[in-house]
Amino acid sequence: MPFLLPKIVKQDNALQLQKEGLLNSPSLRSIDCSALKDFDSTVLTVLLAWQKKLMAEGQSISLEHAPEKLKVLAGVYGVTALLGL
Repeated sequence: MPFLLPKIVKQDNALQLQKEGLLNSPSLRSIDCSALKDFDSTVLTVLLAWQKKLMAEGQSISLEHAPEKLKVLAGVYGVTALLGL
């Protein structure tokens, strides 16, 4: 079952979201971004923290339904390949 990102990921909820994901690391292998609408570069911090955790376990995340803005942000920050976009 994929981990569902919320509609909003910004500085005020990013740390809590990151912790929630790390507590559910098996579900992080597949992340559903379909609800994600209002976000900034903070979402990359969350995704990269999750990716780091999974890489330590020999796995990686897979982002499903990534919005175009997320792909653009990942490109600007040079983390497209790290996030499998």
